[in-house]
Amino acid sequence: MDISDLLSAECVIETLNVASKKQALQELAKRAAAATGLEERRIFDVLLERERLGSTGVGAGVAIPHGKLAGLDRLQGLFARLEKPIDFDSIDDEPVDLIFLLLAPEGAGADHLKALARVSRLLRDRQTCEKLRGSDKADALYGLLTEAQTSSHAA
Repeated sequence: MDISDLLSAECVIETLNVASKKQALQELAKRAAAATGLEERRIFDVLLERERLGSTGVGAGVAIPHGKLAGLDRLQGLFARLEKPIDFDSIDDEPVDLIFLLLAPEGAGADHLKALARVSRLLRDRQTCEKLRGSDKADALYGLLTEAQTSSHAA
């Protein structure tokens, strides 16, 4: 599974200006609703429900909020580079400035987990994250996200 299977260039936000975790999730739900045709409120509720189980702030300034939704026909990703880092209750207590939202169809068991693992592997790479933080153009961010997979694909 490649990042390009999850993410389209239109689903990359180069500078998201939010002040809190809740605001970030609301804004991402709005963008995901536009990309999927699903209701913004449903997406937001699924993301909030998942955060209640434990923060999706995985450390090193990265968060991977995710959830499953009925009515979604395929895995859908959304990437945002935040204008300013925000508190995300991350496991390392560091603020988050890179968010990869992942939505999956309700019955997507193994595929959902494979996609999460793929995104996690990509964003654990310090060099990739530094490059993402250093770019403020959506097409460059998309290129970095999808090109990084070819170099780390064998890993």
